[in-house]
Amino acid sequence: MTQALPDLRYEVREGLAVLSFDRPDSKVNLLASPVMLGLDETLDAVEEDIARGAIRALLIRSAKADNFIAGADIDELAAFPDADAATQASRRGQEIFNRLERLSIPTLAAINGSCLGGGLELALACTYRVAGDGPATRLGLPETQLGILPGLGGTVRLPRLVGLAAALDMILSARQLSAKRAARIGLVDRVVAGESFENEVAALAGDFASGKTPLRRRRRARAARLIKDGPPARWIIRRMSRKAVLARTRGHYPALPAAIDVTVSGLGTSAEKAYRREAEAFGALAVTRECTNLIAVFRLIEGARKRRPAGDAATIQQAAVVGAGVMGAGIAELLAYQSIPVQVVDVDDERARAGVERARGLLEKAATRSEWSDEDLRVRAGCLQTATGYEGFGDVDLVIEAVLEQMEIKHAVFAGIEARARPTTVIATNTSALSISELQRSLQRPERVCGLHFFNPPHRMPLVEVVRGAQTDPATLATAFQLAARLGKTPIVVEDTPGFVVNRVLAAYLTEAGHLLQTGMAIKSLDRVMSRFGMPMGPARLLDEIGLDVVAHVSETLANAFGERFVPAPLMSEVLATGVTGRKGGRGFYLYEGGKRKGINPEIEELLRTASAGRLPSATEAEERMVFGMVNEAARTLDDGVVDSPEALDVAMIMGTGFPPFRGGLLRYADRLGLDLVAMRLRLYAAKVGDRFEPAPGLLERTTFFDV
Repeated sequence: MTQALPDLRYEVREGLAVLSFDRPDSKVNLLASPVMLGLDETLDAVEEDIARGAIRALLIRSAKADNFIAGADIDELAAFPDADAATQASRRGQEIFNRLERLSIPTLAAINGSCLGGGLELALACTYRVAGDGPATRLGLPETQLGILPGLGGTVRLPRLVGLAAALDMILSARQLSAKRAARIGLVDRVVAGESFENEVAALAGDFASGKTPLRRRRRARAARLIKDGPPARWIIRRMSRKAVLARTRGHYPALPAAIDVTVSGLGTSAEKAYRREAEAFGALAVTRECTNLIAVFRLIEGARKRRPAGDAATIQQAAVVGAGVMGAGIAELLAYQSIPVQVVDVDDERARAGVERARGLLEKAATRSEWSDEDLRVRAGCLQTATGYEGFGDVDLVIEAVLEQMEIKHAVFAGIEARARPTTVIATNTSALSISELQRSLQRPERVCGLHFFNPPHRMPLVEVVRGAQTDPATLATAFQLAARLGKTPIVVEDTPGFVVNRVLAAYLTEAGHLLQTGMAIKSLDRVMSRFGMPMGPARLLDEIGLDVVAHVSETLANAFGERFVPAPLMSEVLATGVTGRKGGRGFYLYEGGKRKGINPEIEELLRTASAGRLPSATEAEERMVFGMVNEAARTLDDGVVDSPEALDVAMIMGTGFPPFRGGLLRYADRLGLDLVAMRLRLYAAKVGDRFEPAPGLLERTTFFDV
């Protein structure tokens, strides 16, 4: 018998029922409402076949390569009209999965590829789980990243299967586990080699259908459960988890404490009560502003990755990085991670080797996180080669320059690269502020040049600005964009203007932080204001992280281009005169030892205390001056056409500066406050502290940045 429903196919053969998920015209399967209804209808057929003895086992699989089920439909999550509707949707989904769990025959989930959110919750409702060991297999519950919690039984079944601590770690971190790591915690019952996955799954399912039991359910000993998940342990885990979450989020992400409470309390009560609490918490969270904003951010980022520029992109098969410093080594590691052979070039062999060793160290850390085999690491590390000249550039498809931020040095480097590279080779610069168009002027093939601005550290920062110079051709831009996406980054296309997008808007924020310090605002007070707002760190700490000398150089470039609003507060030159550079030098606004912050730098604190002058602002005023200053500069950036949409700008600020995602993005946050209010406050500060706050024309002309 064969039955086909939307996204589902149900077949019965020789005592085995096979339920295959296959969403038409899509690379991934989603648990949209029609699919859930189809699953419910299919379970009617399963129960009937069980009752008449036609089937003795059920196999649940995906017909797609590298994807089991990627989770719920994000559009449906965003469309709940109220908390009751979201709660009822959760309850209905729980009931369907409970039907699956109650089947009187063994059920086997065959997971090969991504198994996330509702997909994992479905697998948890099965008797057994088998996972392929390929790199595409990842198991996780990412719901808290969207401002909700698992709503189809995940908070109930997962801790009962793997223990409370492991379950909370997965739910709170949204971490995605490899098949091997999932097996270690008891989440899957067997890991199967990818090349033999289909055959071994078929054999296991056939054994179950013939009455055998080829897998054994892992059951934790009662004593171990009492020790690790009993009332005292639950109390301790809840208390410690809430404390850690509060310290990390400052209360800005309500889904996290809610997930702790629901998961912990659910383990100490009946499953029915636990499901009800989960559904009620899911419903309440689904209509919060934080959830709305986080879903909007998810859509922004997904949209950015799909906005490929026009042009025929070439596939990069070999690359080179010129400059073996921290940035160059980090970029080389990204290329080697993707198994792209890369020459790391510097002026002498010692520097080139040091860069390669730094890149290899990053690969070794990645190998531990990703559980690579020794061969996986050997192959990737073997992609890194040293060079002291450009002789080998006749074979490379891409060269990324990452030398000092001095135009004359870059001109010389580009001339040397162009002389040795093929006419089709793309040459990119990692500059953070210098003009791509100026670099192009002295070259014979300027159309092959663009910017690829990675942020520091490259292996962690998710954004790349793909910069179009005046003569960059579409194919070059498309190739650079495609490569950035291949490296796992979120690329945005920006026009060639000083500071591009991120540094220009961020500079407005950091410049204002300097003016606030000039008034006598304490370093800790300044940082506390923006940490409470939701930034990952305060502006003084950020200045230290970037490097005070680097910030001064960028400020000079921007002030030359855009005028007084980027001129630093006079006090900042006095700070620089003390010789501090930030964390890299061990001294900045804070002191550092071994790279770790040890407290306020008393020398700088005393300098600020004695040299400051002006009226001390309130915390609210300080926040508005820094945030609204960014909004104002963002409006000017849009007016100048540096990016083509407010969506691109918000992606840049979230992924390039850490602007708090729960606020939805810088411009979406301004929209929520109301642009009239923002403009009014800017005029107030313009009158009080200076013309740099005069509202941008584009801000005054708009009613919103985003279409409602």
